[in-house]
Amino acid sequence: MTHQRWLRIIPVALVMYTISYVDRTNVSLALDPKISSMMRDLAMDDRMKGQAAGIFFLGYVLLQMAGGHFADRWSAKKVVSLCLLFWGGCAVACGLAKTFFGFEISRFLLGVSESCVYPATLVLLAHWFPSRERARASALWNLCQPFAVAASAPVTGWLLGVYGWRTMLILEGALPFLWLPLWWFCISDRPRDAGWIQPEEKRFLEQTLASEAALLEPPVRIPFRQRLARPAIGVMIVINFMHNALAYGCMTFFTDGLKSGNFSPVQYGFLFAAPYVLTALVMVLISWHSDKTRERRGHVAFIYTVSGVSLILSVLTRQHFWLSYVFMCLSIPGPFAALAPFWAIPTETLPQNVFGPVIGLVNSIGNTGGFFGPYIVGWLARKYDSTAVPFNVLGIGILLAAILAFLLPKPTAPRPPAAP
Repeated sequence: MTHQRWLRIIPVALVMYTISYVDRTNVSLALDPKISSMMRDLAMDDRMKGQAAGIFFLGYVLLQMAGGHFADRWSAKKVVSLCLLFWGGCAVACGLAKTFFGFEISRFLLGVSESCVYPATLVLLAHWFPSRERARASALWNLCQPFAVAASAPVTGWLLGVYGWRTMLILEGALPFLWLPLWWFCISDRPRDAGWIQPEEKRFLEQTLASEAALLEPPVRIPFRQRLARPAIGVMIVINFMHNALAYGCMTFFTDGLKSGNFSPVQYGFLFAAPYVLTALVMVLISWHSDKTRERRGHVAFIYTVSGVSLILSVLTRQHFWLSYVFMCLSIPGPFAALAPFWAIPTETLPQNVFGPVIGLVNSIGNTGGFFGPYIVGWLARKYDSTAVPFNVLGIGILLAAILAFLLPKPTAPRPPAAP
């Protein structure tokens, strides 16, 4: 078995989603009044700051199920290509906004434009990687999330310091247009559509994926709506909500904990990036061990527990800057490192014609946590003049998600045969 799939599919998908994640994280730095004039220019307070960062996710929920459905029934490659065009335009529009309302509308439409991308890419990976490889493939692709922060935060900090927030958003917002041609010519929807893969590997993948799909298909046809009415799907939605509330609540207000230090914009960028470098390492380790053991729920619960406890400890140790910062660095990886084993569960426990829409449903409703996380943190921070209370709330929420993880179903598909 060659490594063509890993070298062809994963890097192109990783860079594509890295670009989309840059458009989310650069706002966190732009909204810091110590290094940017954005809040002053658009007349924003802390509540509006959380609202502006989080409104992206209200748009992000709208087309998730449609994205998963059309990616499976039509083409993941074409769905993502259309998204690249639209989100590039909306990201540039964020930098051109003259009022808070205009910025909010642009961020909302940016969320709508990106809403199909995540479920479509998960469907694409499920068409290329059997279950014994799926957590690693998902984790390597999801490295884009910490990689986007680690790689772009220092650059974003520099652009903010030299050119200001408008130019920064416009320049970084134009990146999708540059990546679209590579996505179009490098990606194929399934092994049978690719001319670059070896014939024996193509046959092996098609047979293995077909046999896994057959094992998950019940002998009696069940209506589609009944398949979506599974209690486990509701549990996944709650877990994903807590996950996103912590991930984006912490990201948006992370620099508030750095205000006690006299840091430059570039130094802010590096301090902001450090926990996401650690996140990338933890993601690889968790996904590798999850695939090796074929266990998903315990890995999700473990990393959520570490994240929640660390976040609470970071609040309790705030009088000691660097100790608090270390605990914050340990809390950041949890939501991201859990992605691979978490999203492997629906692809290994649901029929093939269901897991695409289920991923879209769970990701759409769960991603409202990306709105409520920053909004609640901003509201409570304004009320208590500190992020201590809202960070404790987020920590307790992710600990609840760790407990709920054990209610998720175990994979039913047996380990597929080794590749020839």
